[in-house]
Amino acid sequence: MKHIIKQEEPEDFTKWKALKNDEWSPTYSKLSGDIKSIVKTALMTEQGYLCCYCERRLTDNDAHVEHFRPQHNKSFDSLDFSNMLCSCQNQLKKGEPRHCGNLKDDWFDEELLISPLDPECESRFAFTGDGYISSAQSTDSATTETIVRLGLDIPKLRICTTIRYLFGT
Repeated sequence: MKHIIKQEEPEDFTKWKALKNDEWSPTYSKLSGDIKSIVKTALMTEQGYLCCYCERRLTDNDAHVEHFRPQHNKSFDSLDFSNMLCSCQNQLKKGEPRHCGNLKDDWFDEELLISPLDPECESRFAFTGDGYISSAQSTDSATTETIVRLGLDIPKLRICTTIRYLFGT
Protein backbone atom coordinates (compact mmCIF):
# COMPACT_ATOMS: atom_id res chain seq x y z
CA MET A 1 0.00 0.00 0.00
CA LYS A 2 1.39 3.35 -1.04
CA HIS A 3 0.64 6.53 0.85
CA ILE A 4 -1.60 8.80 -1.22
CA ILE A 5 -1.57 12.54 -0.77
CA LYS A 6 -4.95 13.90 -1.80
CA GLN A 7 -5.09 16.84 -4.19
CA GLU A 8 -7.86 19.37 -4.69
CA GLU A 9 -10.91 18.01 -6.45
CA PRO A 10 -11.16 18.83 -10.17
CA GLU A 11 -12.72 22.21 -10.89
CA ASP A 12 -15.28 20.67 -13.26
CA PHE A 13 -16.41 18.32 -10.49
CA THR A 14 -16.82 21.25 -8.09
CA LYS A 15 -18.85 23.14 -10.71
CA TRP A 16 -21.03 20.06 -11.39
CA LYS A 17 -21.84 19.73 -7.67
CA ALA A 18 -22.62 23.47 -7.54
CA LEU A 19 -25.46 22.95 -10.06
CA LYS A 20 -27.61 21.74 -7.16
CA ASN A 21 -31.01 23.42 -7.09
CA ASP A 22 -34.58 22.81 -5.90
CA GLU A 23 -35.24 20.40 -8.77
CA TRP A 24 -31.91 18.57 -8.97
CA SER A 25 -29.36 17.36 -6.49
CA PRO A 26 -26.02 15.79 -7.40
CA THR A 27 -25.47 12.25 -6.19
CA TYR A 28 -22.79 9.68 -6.93
CA SER A 29 -25.28 7.62 -8.94
CA LYS A 30 -25.82 10.67 -11.19
CA LEU A 31 -22.08 11.15 -11.72
CA SER A 32 -21.38 9.97 -15.25
CA GLY A 33 -19.89 10.83 -18.61
CA ASP A 34 -17.16 13.43 -18.86
CA ILE A 35 -17.40 14.54 -15.22
CA LYS A 36 -16.95 11.01 -13.88
CA SER A 37 -14.07 10.47 -16.30
CA ILE A 38 -12.45 13.70 -15.07
CA VAL A 39 -12.78 12.54 -11.45
CA LYS A 40 -11.35 9.09 -12.24
CA THR A 41 -8.42 10.57 -14.17
CA ALA A 42 -7.67 13.00 -11.33
CA LEU A 43 -7.65 10.11 -8.85
CA MET A 44 -5.40 7.97 -11.03
CA THR A 45 -3.04 10.91 -11.56
CA GLU A 46 -2.70 11.71 -7.85
CA GLN A 47 -1.97 8.01 -7.21
CA GLY A 48 0.66 7.78 -9.95
CA TYR A 49 -1.61 5.38 -11.86
CA LEU A 50 -1.25 2.76 -9.10
CA CYS A 51 -4.08 0.97 -7.30
CA CYS A 52 -4.67 2.57 -3.91
CA TYR A 53 -4.39 -0.82 -2.20
CA CYS A 54 -2.14 -3.25 -4.10
CA GLU A 55 -0.14 -0.79 -6.24
CA ARG A 56 -0.91 -2.63 -9.49
CA ARG A 57 -0.68 -0.39 -12.56
CA LEU A 58 -4.07 1.23 -13.30
CA THR A 59 -5.55 1.65 -16.76
CA ASP A 60 -8.83 3.26 -17.78
CA ASN A 61 -10.31 -0.19 -18.43
CA ASP A 62 -9.04 -1.77 -15.22
CA ALA A 63 -9.83 0.85 -12.57
CA HIS A 64 -12.82 2.16 -10.69
CA VAL A 65 -13.59 4.96 -8.27
CA GLU A 66 -13.33 3.54 -4.77
CA HIS A 67 -14.98 5.11 -1.74
CA PHE A 68 -12.75 4.43 1.26
CA ARG A 69 -15.71 4.93 3.54
CA PRO A 70 -18.62 3.17 1.78
CA GLN A 71 -20.94 5.42 -0.15
CA HIS A 72 -24.02 3.56 1.13
CA ASN A 73 -23.28 4.88 4.62
CA LYS A 74 -25.33 8.08 4.72
CA SER A 75 -23.09 9.62 7.39
CA PHE A 76 -20.44 10.05 4.65
CA ASP A 77 -20.86 12.27 1.60
CA SER A 78 -20.58 10.01 -1.47
CA LEU A 79 -19.35 13.03 -3.46
CA ASP A 80 -16.56 13.93 -1.03
CA PHE A 81 -13.43 13.83 -3.19
CA SER A 82 -11.25 13.33 -0.11
CA ASN A 83 -12.98 9.95 0.42
CA MET A 84 -12.45 8.84 -3.19
CA LEU A 85 -9.56 6.71 -4.37
CA CYS A 86 -8.95 4.63 -7.46
CA SER A 87 -8.74 0.85 -7.19
CA CYS A 88 -7.99 -1.87 -9.72
CA GLN A 89 -10.50 -4.42 -11.01
CA ASN A 90 -13.16 -2.36 -12.73
CA GLN A 91 -14.83 -5.57 -13.86
CA LEU A 92 -13.96 -9.12 -12.94
CA LYS A 93 -12.64 -11.31 -15.70
CA LYS A 94 -13.88 -14.90 -15.71
CA GLY A 95 -12.04 -16.93 -13.08
CA GLU A 96 -10.24 -13.90 -11.66
CA PRO A 97 -10.24 -13.67 -7.85
CA ARG A 98 -11.70 -10.55 -6.30
CA HIS A 99 -9.30 -8.27 -4.44
CA CYS A 100 -8.71 -4.66 -3.39
CA GLY A 101 -11.79 -2.40 -3.54
CA ASN A 102 -13.76 -5.03 -5.42
CA LEU A 103 -13.37 -7.49 -2.52
CA LYS A 104 -13.64 -4.80 0.17
CA ASP A 105 -17.03 -3.83 -1.26
CA ASP A 106 -18.99 -2.09 1.55
CA TRP A 107 -16.84 -3.35 4.42
CA PHE A 108 -15.39 -0.62 6.58
CA ASP A 109 -14.01 -0.64 10.08
CA GLU A 110 -12.24 2.50 11.28
CA GLU A 111 -9.99 0.43 13.56
CA LEU A 112 -9.22 -2.48 11.22
CA LEU A 113 -8.90 -1.01 7.72
CA ILE A 114 -5.55 0.60 6.94
CA SER A 115 -6.01 3.73 4.88
CA PRO A 116 -3.74 4.64 1.98
CA LEU A 117 -4.29 8.22 3.17
CA ASP A 118 -2.45 7.46 6.41
CA PRO A 119 1.18 8.65 6.12
CA GLU A 120 2.25 5.57 8.14
CA CYS A 121 0.47 3.00 5.94
CA GLU A 122 3.56 1.93 3.97
CA SER A 123 5.55 1.09 7.09
CA ARG A 124 2.82 -1.21 8.41
CA PHE A 125 3.35 -3.83 5.68
CA ALA A 126 6.31 -6.13 5.02
CA PHE A 127 7.08 -7.90 1.75
CA THR A 128 9.30 -10.83 0.91
CA GLY A 129 11.28 -11.25 -2.29
CA ASP A 130 8.79 -13.86 -3.47
CA GLY A 131 5.87 -11.43 -3.14
CA TYR A 132 4.31 -12.41 0.17
CA ILE A 133 2.82 -9.63 2.24
CA SER A 134 2.45 -9.55 6.00
CA SER A 135 2.18 -7.16 8.87
CA ALA A 136 5.46 -5.43 9.72
CA GLN A 137 4.53 -5.85 13.39
CA SER A 138 3.15 -9.22 14.51
CA THR A 139 0.83 -7.47 16.98
CA ASP A 140 -0.76 -5.22 14.30
CA SER A 141 -4.16 -6.87 13.86
CA ALA A 142 -5.42 -4.05 11.62
CA THR A 143 -2.76 -4.76 9.01
CA THR A 144 -3.51 -8.47 9.11
CA GLU A 145 -7.26 -7.79 8.75
CA THR A 146 -6.64 -5.36 5.88
CA ILE A 147 -4.58 -7.96 4.01
CA VAL A 148 -7.40 -10.51 4.36
CA ARG A 149 -10.29 -8.12 3.61
CA LEU A 150 -8.58 -6.74 0.49
CA GLY A 151 -7.17 -10.07 -0.67
CA LEU A 152 -3.66 -8.62 -0.82
CA ASP A 153 -2.16 -12.08 -0.33
CA ILE A 154 -3.61 -13.77 -3.43
CA PRO A 155 -1.15 -15.43 -5.87
CA LYS A 156 -1.90 -12.94 -8.67
CA LEU A 157 -0.74 -10.04 -6.49
CA ARG A 158 2.29 -11.96 -5.21
CA ILE A 159 3.51 -12.22 -8.80
CA CYS A 160 3.05 -8.46 -9.32
CA THR A 161 4.87 -7.71 -6.05
CA THR A 162 7.75 -10.01 -6.98
CA ILE A 163 8.17 -8.28 -10.36
CA ARG A 164 8.15 -4.82 -8.70
CA TYR A 165 10.64 -6.06 -6.11
CA LEU A 166 13.02 -7.55 -8.67
CA PHE A 167 12.78 -4.92 -11.39
CA GLY A 168 11.68 -1.81 -9.50
CA THR A 169 8.66 -1.20 -11.77
